[in-house]
Amino acid sequence: MPFFELRDTTIHYELQGQGEPVLFIQGCGVTGSGWDPQVMELSTDFQCLTFDNRGIGRSKTSDPVLTVEKMAADALELITAMGWESAHVVGHSLGGVIAQQLALDAPERVKSLSLLCTFSKGAEGARVTPSIAWMGLKTRVGTRAMRRRAFLRMLFPPEYLAGIQPEELASSLAPVIGRDLADWPPIVMKQLKALGKHDRTSELRKLWGIPTLVVSAEKDPIALTHFGRLLCLHIPGAHYLEIKGASHGVALQEPRLVNKILAHHFRSSSAQPASVGAASPAAKPAKRSLKWRTDNCRAVAFGG
Repeated sequence: MPFFELRDTTIHYELQGQGEPVLFIQGCGVTGSGWDPQVMELSTDFQCLTFDNRGIGRSKTSDPVLTVEKMAADALELITAMGWESAHVVGHSLGGVIAQQLALDAPERVKSLSLLCTFSKGAEGARVTPSIAWMGLKTRVGTRAMRRRAFLRMLFPPEYLAGIQPEELASSLAPVIGRDLADWPPIVMKQLKALGKHDRTSELRKLWGIPTLVVSAEKDPIALTHFGRLLCLHIPGAHYLEIKGASHGVALQEPRLVNKILAHHFRSSSAQPASVGAASPAAKPAKRSLKWRTDNCRAVAFGG
């Protein structure tokens, strides 16, 4: 059970596989084990590093203040501790925002960015609309079985849940999410507060030299596809991919498809010559064609 010690924080992490390094960053209320469906397959070709963000799971912190910058610094410290010069970085939801901050802080350490179901402005992910408030409330009130079912509806679309026994699905997901789905870790409110305060949208153009893939899920009620498209437009040369019929838990709902997409992005990014700092950020990169076709998703290439 490996741990990495920082001044005020102890980070629990897992390292599996061999090959090019990949760092996976999770979102609100989920431990690093949330990437298990990706690591189980991708670790045959890549060295996969997952971890619990500070204050959740087996990662402890005495720091009362939580910020995206601090969580990004933790991730960067882990890359260094592994002895990696750079890594492919994957983030989901809040983890995607942390990944963006990491890339802004140390672009030379990031081989590629894969940003799943996330946003450029943290306030978009932490917003409270009547529908989101109602959805969140149902995960916190009622019987434990009711709260588990409500949490499943945050992750998966109704079509996916139809015909599935919710208690069986919730039980199978508990070790992946890192907790009983009926419970919320105390750190979640701090995570949401940190997310809501974070906005580096105006700086994202600086990531123009990092191969970036933005993945949205068609039926995601939290990270709307509109937010994904906007994020893609803020990062010059980024690609946008939208997975049909999927929701916020896309990496759990469609693991084989997500793994295929990620592996393709890692390999194609490694085949490209490094361009960070090679020219002025004002130079407008050419639009690149994302050669990806499947019945389950659609690709749109944005440039500039």
